[in-house]
Amino acid sequence: MRPGTLSAPVLADPRTVRGRALVPVLVFLGMVVAVVSSLGAPLVPTVAADYGVSLGGAQWSLTITLLAGAVATPVLSRLSDGPHRRRVVLGALALIVTGCVLAALPAGFPLLLAGRAMQGIGLGLTPLAMGVARDHLPGPRARSAVATLSVTTVAGVGLGYPLTGMIAQNLGFHAAFWVAAAAGTAVFAAAAFVLPASTHRPHRPLDAPGAVLLGLGLAALLVALSEGGQWGWTSARLLAVAAVAPLALGAWVRHELRTAHPLVALRLLRDRAVLAADVTGLVAGVGMYFLMSLVIRYVQTPVAAGYGLGRSVVVAALTLLPFSVASVGASRVAPLIGRRFGPRAVMPAGALAFVVAMLVFCFARSGLWEIFLLMGIAGLGVGCTFAAMPAFIVSAVPPGETGSALGVNQVLRVIGGSIGSALSAGILTARTTPPARLPAESGYTVATLVGIGVWVFAGLAGLLLPARRTAGAGAAGEGAADSPGSAGRDGDGDRTTRSAAAVTSTARNGADDTGAAAGKVAAGATGSGPDGGEGHGQDGSRPGRVPADHREGR
Repeated sequence: MRPGTLSAPVLADPRTVRGRALVPVLVFLGMVVAVVSSLGAPLVPTVAADYGVSLGGAQWSLTITLLAGAVATPVLSRLSDGPHRRRVVLGALALIVTGCVLAALPAGFPLLLAGRAMQGIGLGLTPLAMGVARDHLPGPRARSAVATLSVTTVAGVGLGYPLTGMIAQNLGFHAAFWVAAAAGTAVFAAAAFVLPASTHRPHRPLDAPGAVLLGLGLAALLVALSEGGQWGWTSARLLAVAAVAPLALGAWVRHELRTAHPLVALRLLRDRAVLAADVTGLVAGVGMYFLMSLVIRYVQTPVAAGYGLGRSVVVAALTLLPFSVASVGASRVAPLIGRRFGPRAVMPAGALAFVVAMLVFCFARSGLWEIFLLMGIAGLGVGCTFAAMPAFIVSAVPPGETGSALGVNQVLRVIGGSIGSALSAGILTARTTPPARLPAESGYTVATLVGIGVWVFAGLAGLLLPARRTAGAGAAGEGAADSPGSAGRDGDGDRTTRSAAAVTSTARNGADDTGAAAGKVAAGATGSGPDGGEGHGQDGSRPGRVPADHREGR
């Protein structure tokens, strides 16, 4: 095979058991990893009580999962961007199952954190599942499978919250991880049976220095944010850790801009539209997990503290359901806003909705119905904000770079989520006076005001978006056809699978007038990259694919 070129992948034969089972297994995989990744959010107060750690410390059971996911998403995509994708998927599933077992063992808080970090690897697996569907299914089936996987991600998170709460309340929170381990083992067995090989893909090098610098910088930043209240914001220990973050992240940015095969294609941020969309995505990720963390803790705070609702972990988990449902429903609202006020208004409108939700939490949080209401409003805000991003990105970059641009946006969202989780814990810890274990109620008010500031900044960043280039949008949408299966290429010929991560939200939210180009990303529009990247015909077929009479098993 000529270096840098793609041979024809083998299509799954629907007449065989493996061929018929491929899509159900991929959906099962997406559902399980979504449920596993959501296990930490409702359990923070329970973890604190069980292990005798502070609520700020227990928050790390969520933060460390997001941190691992932020690093794992581009790393897994790069590792799978070659002939070893099957091994990468199975290896990642094995690590997730191991992490679930470690978290299920009542052997101490450090072991729980280690297990939760390993579970965070699952955040990078759904894009790989989309890549399998894109490469080994014919056009119409591939598009349907990618769309299903996108919705499955949201449905899995929505299912994970109440499921975790019910298991934790009746059997103890360790039982939730045993159930997750059993489900992960079933997924591993099924995936080992049906996943096809990807020997048609050429090998691509992994940017190991980039992964190390990114992980080091993010870890230092999150430790500084979450522990500042306990260590003291001016303590020598905190200042030393805080100094590592800009040094490591600055070195990472410099490295990514210079290396031939970057982990994350940061050079695309030179475009104003991409930069504005990515800054908005980063800040929105901060604000989203910021509010979720505050609500989960507040709902479970005993009324004896003088505030809080004193509800069970099940009820706390259920408060997140309106958020998930509304975020999916926002894909219907976003096009209406785009048609009425123009595409540039969608992201600021989403930020405004989230600001309203934060204001409700700030001034009216005494009843459970108010929590459900504000979480529904917040879900609409996040859905509208994330729905509009892909369209602006794909309209701003050359077709061959669409995948990398969407990949950067997805990674920054996960990074933002980890920062939001750590920041909420840091603020509440700063408002906790020893020997009290719970923060003063004013801590929630201060944190909410900070969250409002975060979302105001997100809205202003969205206003900086230039008008979308109409001609470019179509081209970008066409070039984006390769992104679900990682067949898009960077402008320098460096093919990337990182795009598939962003397709999760693109396929879920981006099928409207505000995101016509993004809709094509999920739908698999026609076109090919300028460097010879694989494209689609008008009927959804792919040039170079194995003809129907040469499918697997024939």
